[in-house]
Amino acid sequence: MNVSTTAPTPPAGTDTYRPGSTITDWRPEDENFWNSTGRKVANRNLWVSVPALMLAFVVWQVWSVTVVQLSDVGFTYSDSQAFWLTAIPGITGGTFRILYTFIGPIFGERKFTAFSTFILIGPLLWLGFALQDTSTPYWEMALIAAVCGIGGANFASSMANVGFFFPKKEKGNANGINGGLGNLGVSVVQLVAPLVVTAAILGAPAGGPLTSAKNGDDVWLQNGAFLWVPILVVLALMAWFLMNDLKVAAAPFSQQKIIFKRKHNWLMTWLYVGTFGSFIGFASALPNLIKTTFTPIDSAYSATTYAWVGPFIGALMRWAGGWLSDKIGGARVTMLSFVGMAVSLVVVINALPSGGDDGNFWVFYGGFLFAFFFSGLGNGSTFRQIPVIFRDQHTKGPLRAESESEPQALKQSEMEAGAVVGFSSAIAAYGFFFIPAMFANFAITSSLWCFIVFYATCLAVCWWFYARKGAEAPS
Repeated sequence: MNVSTTAPTPPAGTDTYRPGSTITDWRPEDENFWNSTGRKVANRNLWVSVPALMLAFVVWQVWSVTVVQLSDVGFTYSDSQAFWLTAIPGITGGTFRILYTFIGPIFGERKFTAFSTFILIGPLLWLGFALQDTSTPYWEMALIAAVCGIGGANFASSMANVGFFFPKKEKGNANGINGGLGNLGVSVVQLVAPLVVTAAILGAPAGGPLTSAKNGDDVWLQNGAFLWVPILVVLALMAWFLMNDLKVAAAPFSQQKIIFKRKHNWLMTWLYVGTFGSFIGFASALPNLIKTTFTPIDSAYSATTYAWVGPFIGALMRWAGGWLSDKIGGARVTMLSFVGMAVSLVVVINALPSGGDDGNFWVFYGGFLFAFFFSGLGNGSTFRQIPVIFRDQHTKGPLRAESESEPQALKQSEMEAGAVVGFSSAIAAYGFFFIPAMFANFAITSSLWCFIVFYATCLAVCWWFYARKGAEAPS
């Protein structure tokens, strides 16, 4: 008697898996279902999610390159005010990530992705118009910076959503692609914005130029904001019409809040603060750090020329970290990440100007590039660890008794892992604010040593709970 190995077909009219639908039957761990249906649907959702997330990072980071050009065209804000314009998006981004973590599963991630992408048009339009008038009051610029920060919140809902689509063996790779290419938005805006402000590429509708005090050239700062508006419209429509809502991902806050009682939520948040907090904090701080530390020595050290490369490397290595974690285990890669970041910052410290020594820009810069490299690895590995930890805890660990059946335990683990991914990313996003704040208020060397000590604590946590022989939750 032959037994069919094909996945059962859902009843007619229930699940077509077509773009724009809500899917109730989703079984990525079922090999037959995954190969026949799931992979194609999951990849379609992933490749719509990636550019939408990338543009959200562009909006979040647009101030990191805008601030360094304000004084040149006639804005009279103080250095302290300029710092706050860079830091405010970090505060709002982290805060709204907490909200976005839980709101996406309530309303459906397809609908929420479309909505959260579309509303980013508002902050960019407001910024574009404000940049054309050097008399724009500081309080208005601060409000614009705050609403631009909402772009950073999209990461929490996007990463939680993608995790639901893929089986355990491919979660690291999928999250690495989504998060890594999404993180490229930092480099994209730092590379593209300084280029597009030098010409009237958007024509008369974008408004007229201001004049550079350095060389008398015309500057269209508003282009760095307006350029992204039509792309956001397209991506919002793509999300609405091409993505799917997963019924298995739907969960009210009353169910999701259980993560605040889970020890591994707090431990993995600690580790992700070390990896992503470093990545986004260094990305935010580096342009101004280059400008204030080395530009007085040699004007060839341009913040806008060099700053984008580090986030670019870190974003690509996020994918590599996820992929490598699928092969050798996330905890091992995470430990490598913290060791690498610590060594990189020691190199940076030794390259800083000190006393009569002018320092070495290229060693300083190389050290930071390696710090971005290892932070990217850790970003990918930690997000691979989270679903593995919660799956094992619920299916064969101490939380198994909370579910009546294995399918129920698996569903609970997926829901909790998604919520932890979002929550940990929310707390880590505050690195956008705190790292530049430390550089602004304390000696650079002292700040860097503080980061190294913090990495040591992260290394100890990762080894004890996740990497050593007999660890509580090997991942």
